[in-house]
Amino acid sequence: MTQLTVDLGARSYPIRIGSGLINKAEEFTSIIKTKRVVVITNDTVKPIYLDTLLTSLADFDVSAFSLPDGEQYKTLDSFEKVNAYLLENNCGRDTTLVALGGGVIGDLVGFVAACYQRGVPFVQVPTTLLSQVDSSVGGKTAVNHPLGKNMIGAFKQPEAVVIDVDTLNTLPAREFAAGISEVLKYGLICDKAFWKSLIENQQQIKALEQSFLIDIIYKCCAIKADVVAQDEQERGVRALLNLGHTFGHAIEAEMGYGVWLHGEAVATGMVLAAKTSLNRGYISQADYDEIKQTIAAYDLPVDKPEEMDCSAFIKHMMRDKKVQNNVMRFILPSELGQSQLYADVTQQELEQVLDA
Repeated sequence: MTQLTVDLGARSYPIRIGSGLINKAEEFTSIIKTKRVVVITNDTVKPIYLDTLLTSLADFDVSAFSLPDGEQYKTLDSFEKVNAYLLENNCGRDTTLVALGGGVIGDLVGFVAACYQRGVPFVQVPTTLLSQVDSSVGGKTAVNHPLGKNMIGAFKQPEAVVIDVDTLNTLPAREFAAGISEVLKYGLICDKAFWKSLIENQQQIKALEQSFLIDIIYKCCAIKADVVAQDEQERGVRALLNLGHTFGHAIEAEMGYGVWLHGEAVATGMVLAAKTSLNRGYISQADYDEIKQTIAAYDLPVDKPEEMDCSAFIKHMMRDKKVQNNVMRFILPSELGQSQLYADVTQQELEQVLDA
């Protein structure tokens, strides 16, 4: 087991990464301070990992609640159902919630934890690569709205993040690829050497070689922990973590949540952002080709939906959380391994990228 810390003063918390952590009671008795625990999971993860986790939580007064699986269930309706379960079972503020699942469960449970009785502690136990390298860390919690992704939520930091890499052995290949999209993002925004290592070690990573998985998860979490410590509520540098997301969220909202996985939409969004950078002269044709080819090599889509033109993107992008004073702002790669925020991308430029 390896560990790092998200440094937020009194609200700092550990990220623990290793093999078999769900099986180890001490991983939870050392971080959960309440007697009562409620595990929230989904119907896909439940039959695989819930019993194991409940055994590890046997020293607590523990119960569990399960929701249907999928991005389409990351809604206020699901939020209400979890709150209803907690109320019906007389759960008080002395209850810790445990999010067992991917990004949907982690985001939803975190939002419940922020709101239920004005706040209860929660622990993240992410079971997908995407949630392990990104969404479980940093305290951004939310549900989706038909008009926009992650538009209703709160900042709520967990008590700890417990990442068991063994859960990736049961992850469908498509979900694993979606997680790699966020891994590639970290290389593009701030670490060229990491980006190059993802190209060089592609076969080992796709083969789920454990040492490589632990290394890349640790690297991504370390980058995000550092950024969150600098800018917890996304007032500045944390926005860089949204490379590809402005385009990607538009795809998810337009196509229907769950039709494109989040990581798939972000992958295409990074290619579109790179194309914008290429057109601006920030990156070379060779850099753009490398970005596109690397993303494709990890079995991710690189072309936008044919049915989406520029206007379809803009109607969603105007609701993006980075919009200020009615001006869209984009994270674009300024070179391989470096990205910046730009507030001067014109509609004509977007049309050249999206209607080409």
